[in-house]
Amino acid sequence: MLKILFKEEQQFTQWWLWLLLIGIGIISLFGVYNQLILGKEFGSNPMSNLGIIIFSGITYLIIGLIKIIKLKTEISKTECKLKFFPFLFKTVNWIDVVSVEVVDYGFVGGWGIRKWTSYGTVYNIKGKMGLAIVLKDKSKFLIGTQKENDLKDIIKKITL
Repeated sequence: MLKILFKEEQQFTQWWLWLLLIGIGIISLFGVYNQLILGKEFGSNPMSNLGIIIFSGITYLIIGLIKIIKLKTEISKTECKLKFFPFLFKTVNWIDVVSVEVVDYGFVGGWGIRKWTSYGTVYNIKGKMGLAIVLKDKSKFLIGTQKENDLKDIIKKITL
């Protein structure tokens, strides 16, 4: 069993995101209630009953997905594990790494999984700090972090 030197788990906790999602969810429920329960068309160009049910279902599936998404980073002396649940599980052995550093990556067009950035693929939940990794095969990626100082300390210990 590998000893974990660094562990971080992040979720979408931004208040404005949840306010937006809950607002959309309430509007969706209000539309279903008005149209299906009260029999009043919802909006100036209403959807069909089936359409409003499908829209509401998709809305709540998206809200549920955002709720379960987690970015988990585990670092040991020999490897770095990245889990972007439920989309990606990746393990990188340090012997396959050319360079690693904690960087301020700024804004890369949003949160989640961002491809084709100058850091390669970026996996982030919030913030602008991350662990940039370049592999021997020249591929690169970045893992977002909220614990940049702890991560810097661990990287120093591992790369010595």
